[in-house]
Amino acid sequence: MRVFLTGATGFIGSAIVPELINAGHQVLGLTRSDAGAESLIAAGAEVHRGNLEDPGSLRSGAAKSDGVIHCAFDHSAFGNDFSKFVGVCEQDGHAIEALGDALRGSDRPLVITSGTGMGNAVPGQPGTEDYFDPNHPNPRKASEVAGASVAERGVNVLVVRLPQVHDTVKQGLITYAVKVAREKRASAYIGEGLNRWPAAHVLDVARLYRLALEKHEAGSRYNAVAEEGVPMREIAEVVGRGLKVPVVSLSQQEAQAHFDWLAMFAGFDMPASSAQTRQRLGWRPTGPGLIADLEQMCWGEAVT
Repeated sequence: MRVFLTGATGFIGSAIVPELINAGHQVLGLTRSDAGAESLIAAGAEVHRGNLEDPGSLRSGAAKSDGVIHCAFDHSAFGNDFSKFVGVCEQDGHAIEALGDALRGSDRPLVITSGTGMGNAVPGQPGTEDYFDPNHPNPRKASEVAGASVAERGVNVLVVRLPQVHDTVKQGLITYAVKVAREKRASAYIGEGLNRWPAAHVLDVARLYRLALEKHEAGSRYNAVAEEGVPMREIAEVVGRGLKVPVVSLSQQEAQAHFDWLAMFAGFDMPASSAQTRQRLGWRPTGPGLIADLEQMCWGEAVT
């Protein structure tokens, strides 16, 4: 297949590119910069100039392809001005609408991206692939709402839901928790730290995107989850060891001052299951676990 890939030069997208090429597919990667174009060419992909704010560039890229993987997302909202998060999620919905316009009436798959938190129906129970509430309070729902909308207009839409995706450099929201721990000279968790975050290694996630694309079973949702839930206390402890800072328990009131915008996530218990995903796709994650990758991080100069 010739696959149009948004986010092709990002953390996950740059792992999807070789995963697709090594499986015999061609990749048309979206980029807005010369540096991005150079990295795509070096990886063996074709270059498509454009960005998420230009729906025309998204439509033309999708029109040239046999399928689309949309994993681009404006992460500048994280750790900068989180009040922009709602707008970024709405932007993602508009991008999905534009991609869908070019695929309408065909069987060409559109694989979109969401979060595993969308599948948590019962607090404390692992989120599942078959649950979605369009009235979910998390603004990230905009991606799946847009996906459902274009599916109703004859587009073959599939959803990949992401946990904390990691290697030894990045770990999703935990990357920002490390930044906070470095700045505050303490690695923290809330209460007993028993709330859990699901996780998966970036190479396992890249393989899941490929498998979902190749099967292109319309309406499917997949959870890219290798570990159902890693306790926040364990995460805080390994960060504390790496930075050589104390590990502390905070109350809900103290958490806001410590974590800032991250406080709204830091206490969430959001485990997720991938049982259905593994059964449907034969996906078997093999990468290192989250704690193992954190232990192998290059922490740089310890905080003193």
